[in-house]
Amino acid sequence: MSSKLEQLQALLAPVVEGLGYQCWGIEYVSQGKHSVLRVYIDKEGGILVEDCEAVSRQASAILDVEDPISSEYTLEVSSPGMDRPLFTLEQFASHAGEQVKIKLRTPFEGRRNFQGLLRGVEEQDVVVQVDSHEFLLPIDSIDKANIIPSFD
Repeated sequence: MSSKLEQLQALLAPVVEGLGYQCWGIEYVSQGKHSVLRVYIDKEGGILVEDCEAVSRQASAILDVEDPISSEYTLEVSSPGMDRPLFTLEQFASHAGEQVKIKLRTPFEGRRNFQGLLRGVEEQDVVVQVDSHEFLLPIDSIDKANIIPSFD
């Protein structure tokens, strides 16, 4: 995790949790004037628009005071949704048995994209089965990972 993400996590997670929500994860995509800070929140029973509004108001106030991002950005507060992103080893472990799509920062065994069955975690690695091959992907090399929703 980058130091900017760690800083944002340390700043925003207590705010989210103080409002009674779980801070599922934070994404910061720096794209010049179109940067986006996305905060995913969750709670038992799901997230409503009002929940996102409440967290957005509090997060905005903290961000205005602390000013951790010097450039312009858009703050988005969202539920993780059905295709929820996975950020931590605990999240990967709790979703073992589901289909996932994983993108790595750098190639591993010649590829960056993996789609298959999430088997679980082993130490600092995420275990994913693609066809008949099992891959141990280091959590630190994962750029993006999402659950693939199942509708059966």
